[in-house]
Amino acid sequence: MTSDELQRVPTTFTPTWIDTIVQRPDLPTREQALKWVILVDRDLPAGLQVNAAACTAAATGKAAPGLVGSGGADAAGSPHAGLPWTGCTVLAATAPIVKTVRATALAEPDLLVADMVAVAQRVRVYDDYLTELARTQDDDLTYHAVGIAGPRPLVDRFPLLR
Repeated sequence: MTSDELQRVPTTFTPTWIDTIVQRPDLPTREQALKWVILVDRDLPAGLQVNAAACTAAATGKAAPGLVGSGGADAAGSPHAGLPWTGCTVLAATAPIVKTVRATALAEPDLLVADMVAVAQRVRVYDDYLTELARTQDDDLTYHAVGIAGPRPLVDRFPLLR
């Protein structure tokens, strides 16, 4: 399979709420209709945890750009990029729990799930990552992080993510 073919494989399901996001930056995060959580492997070194969370956040932001609010300027006029108006909670658990939470979340069609597997931090060429991912069974993947976004009641069904 060529890299062009690999990149055409659907990587996420598109929950219906993504196209109908109504931003509510006027509400506290706990009152938002949507919730975004990233769960990272707590046993990774801190730098790899941060990398996994950042990459998962980037993937989520690309899949659901409406989760990111508009930017603003400070009093001196210096610009600041938009941030998630829903907030984004980052939590830690063991790798097996991260994998289980991901599998459970994937079964819910109204949740957006983005993840990062260990191979992504080992390879240095993106096409090589896609190639190795395509030939590795899910049971053989180690998940370093999973991001879950969606309607608050669905995300809150995961006790760990409340």
